[in-house]
Amino acid sequence: MSAAEGPLVVGVDSSTQSTKVLVVDAATGRVVASGQAPHTVSSGTGRESDPRQWWDALCAALRQCGEAAHEAAAVSVAGQQHGLVALDAQGDPVRPALLWNDVRSAPQARRLVEQLGGPKTWAERTGSVPGASFTVTKWTWLAEHEPEAVRSTAAVRLPHDYLTERLTGLGTTDRGDASGTGWWASTTEAYDDEVLTHVGLDPALLPRVVRPGEVAGTVRDSHDLPFSKGTLVAPGTGDNAAAALGLGLRPGTPVLSLGTSGTVYAVSRHRPADPSGTVAGFADARGDWLPLACTLNCTLAVDRVAALLGLDREAVEPGTTVTLLPYLDGERTPNLPNASGLLHGLRHDTTPGQLLQAAYDGAVHALLGALDLVLDQDADRTTPLLLIGGGARGTAWQQTVRRLSGRPVQIPEAKELVALGAAAQAAGLLTGEDPAAVARRWKTADGPVLEPVERDEATLTRISGVLSDAASLLERGARAD
Repeated sequence: MSAAEGPLVVGVDSSTQSTKVLVVDAATGRVVASGQAPHTVSSGTGRESDPRQWWDALCAALRQCGEAAHEAAAVSVAGQQHGLVALDAQGDPVRPALLWNDVRSAPQARRLVEQLGGPKTWAERTGSVPGASFTVTKWTWLAEHEPEAVRSTAAVRLPHDYLTERLTGLGTTDRGDASGTGWWASTTEAYDDEVLTHVGLDPALLPRVVRPGEVAGTVRDSHDLPFSKGTLVAPGTGDNAAAALGLGLRPGTPVLSLGTSGTVYAVSRHRPADPSGTVAGFADARGDWLPLACTLNCTLAVDRVAALLGLDREAVEPGTTVTLLPYLDGERTPNLPNASGLLHGLRHDTTPGQLLQAAYDGAVHALLGALDLVLDQDADRTTPLLLIGGGARGTAWQQTVRRLSGRPVQIPEAKELVALGAAAQAAGLLTGEDPAAVARRWKTADGPVLEPVERDEATLTRISGVLSDAASLLERGARAD
């Protein structure tokens, strides 16, 4: 490893299935070491993980970074949003964490929206209309189904909060991740007492919301970690807010992220409040806002269709008139938590490659449908769409997004943008800079731009028509509440 030009910082991405660590030169953005370790997600009726696996994975990934991690001056943790981590008085999980893609709380979400004023009231108050992904609905589900777990709970955390607290010994969170709970009001930027009272959650169980740029704490003594005692710990944030930092996003630049879930978002200086619930009005990690639309079914669903067909994921064929809505795990956008996949228009001459292309089209359709709602009305529609996530380097994904969006598409060359965003946040603690400005200095968004092609209006119209006709069937299709 060559000598660093500046202090070293560590950025952590604790995602649904693994934890990734980058050690980065704060002066140049050069990645000097990296590590990764997996953790498991239950495959039963819900989606759960033992938070202690996240810690073990973090320790394992840091060990892979060798001496570089020991030299780090600051660290920041970004994590999967919405997950409910319930801890006892000793700081141990009372049960596995309920993850963002666990949709068992869909009935509780509907009741909460109805009981506290309806969608418009929720959107104006918290910025979002809570669905089954939101933490507040998961807490309500837990209270109804596992009251003994609730009685044992002495602290409620989000995934990134849990890891940050194990680093520092202090219960903290940030505005970006807190805005995805449903009990943080975007109007006041504080916990909402009425929501907490309604769901029976004592605010004393919640972490302190650390301000952007504030030090959350320092690394305490731990034989598990390579850090020096006293290493600065940044507030951390949710994964999407971290990726926005990692790209150095300016307001109005749209991002489409292709991962296990699919997301569309952009930084805005205006507080979002979409009563339809399509757009979640999240805060970002800097002081602005991050309106975002999310789908549950993205790369994982398309890869599953490819496997069922016995095809490589790139083996698409043009010319399809088939519609495939790949809602294999229910769906969040559109809000159909009990949906299953739907295939329409199959003909004798339909090829497997055309079926696979239809899966790509169905996955991208919902994200692009939310794009105009995510962007401010005065946003420049010719700005390139930044394509990130695990699917962004796949030709079939790139061409599908190009064809269905009609926009230029830019693919940043930087990888692991969530971890890079966390690293930029850590670097900002040392330099006093805006973390997004740090990332722009690192040139993380640089990459090739694919020129726009004519938008495929026929396919968009066909998918919208099938979705409209089949909405009630989709909602009944998967499983009972």
